[in-house]
Amino acid sequence: MTALLATERTALSLLPAPTLQTLPAAVAENVRRVRAETSARIMAVVKADGYGHGAVAVARAAVDAGAEWLGVTDVAEAVALREAGLSQPILTWLNPAGVDAAEAAHHRVDIAVGSVEELRRLVADAEAPVRVHLHMDTGMSRGGCPLGEWPELLRIARQGRGRVEVVGVMGHLPRADEGDPRANEPAVLRMRQARDAVLRAGFGPLLVHLAATSGALTDAATHFGMVRIGAGLVGIDPSGSVVLEGASRFTASVVQTAAVPAGTPVGYGGTHVTSRPTNLSIVGVGYADGIPRELREGASVEIGGARHPLVGRVSMDQIVVDTGDAAFPRGTAVTVFGPEGGAVPSVQEWARWAGSIPHTIVTGISARVQRSIA
Repeated sequence: MTALLATERTALSLLPAPTLQTLPAAVAENVRRVRAETSARIMAVVKADGYGHGAVAVARAAVDAGAEWLGVTDVAEAVALREAGLSQPILTWLNPAGVDAAEAAHHRVDIAVGSVEELRRLVADAEAPVRVHLHMDTGMSRGGCPLGEWPELLRIARQGRGRVEVVGVMGHLPRADEGDPRANEPAVLRMRQARDAVLRAGFGPLLVHLAATSGALTDAATHFGMVRIGAGLVGIDPSGSVVLEGASRFTASVVQTAAVPAGTPVGYGGTHVTSRPTNLSIVGVGYADGIPRELREGASVEIGGARHPLVGRVSMDQIVVDTGDAAFPRGTAVTVFGPEGGAVPSVQEWARWAGSIPHTIVTGISARVQRSIA
């Protein structure tokens, strides 16, 4: 009986772990929103573990909603998708550790090549043919082959026939987040020049792709044969021109609440001092879980159907929330961010409070936060 009572007390003392819940229905809705803007194919980019939402879960939801391609950082990420049963074409285009040509060919993974050196190495390493998308620098100076080196790139591609198969041409839009088609015109022209040069070199048919989320939503001239949607899958439009569906909900629990008098210092350094008698709730998440440490005034969470501000410094494992006259017991649910609106903060609001962008908020949620799928 004593052991049973001890077990019951232990169970009662446990709290729900901080959790990031992925919402596949929101991912699907965002794909449909992009589909309404374009007749081009849609690539679902699920690098960085699906922007922190789970690469497999996001990929499946996107494919079910009509995405025809998948995009990732490297071959290892592509293989993980294959092992999860996803059979759609996959493109990798960063490959920071290089490319295992045999693995790419075996798993039917396309490789984007953005330099003469990369293509020369891939031709030398490939035994079975590897499908290649030639990557043009369309104005980013951050990956991609400069136009002046394009003839040499094509020469190596011709020499490498049988080892590499050129099936696509790609680039990036350096200013698409401005939501102004005029800002995209130089990149569109460069993309057309790259495509035409590849066709003149005897390659084709080609899948040409330039636009990511912002271009897909704001400028039809950038669409070519395919658009690549990454941040947009999880509800982030960098151009700020379209409201997409937030695809995650980050929750935690109150671990302790205390009533304190006016003049109470809070947290390391006492950077916040209460101006009135109030209740302070400690929430069991901190910067080790992905809460930005440097936050502007106004950063808040939802507890009990209302928004309450963070006070004091963010700690590694805890934040402190001023809940005013409301005293919340241990175990009360806290929503850090979510798609609901109203009292629940959005990822976009957290980005503003952190002086950052929504991408860093969702990709910064650490591995120790549990994941679930709605």
